[in-house]
Amino acid sequence: MTPVRVSIAAAIASILVILIVLELIRGRRLKERYALLWLATGIVLLILSLWRGALTTIAGWVGVETYPPAILFAAATLFIIIVLLHYSTVLSRLTDDNVRLAQEIGLIRERLRAHESALEQLAGGRTDGRA
Repeated sequence: MTPVRVSIAAAIASILVILIVLELIRGRRLKERYALLWLATGIVLLILSLWRGALTTIAGWVGVETYPPAILFAAATLFIIIVLLHYSTVLSRLTDDNVRLAQEIGLIRERLRAHESALEQLAGGRTDGRA
């Protein structure tokens, strides 16, 4: 069975993660769609830390018989890896979008230069004496 002190410490840590994520959402420093993974992580860890029997059962399923709280750390690590993978895909997409936008800006600038050049030629080609 999981020691009570470990369960309490893990529950406090999980609650802190949830509260920090909620505060970041409230302060508009974290978008809701990105916060969902962090909230899910905090909730799952809170459940595992409070439901000590389930933690021991899961530890038995995966072969961890000497120290069931190790499953808490394994679950936290797994969720962090999932969150990092999600953020890596988001960053990859944003990088691609930035490249595409930079290329579009370059094309628009070139078109603008061509139009300005054409206007200068039209203005310079007048024969009626106006500038």
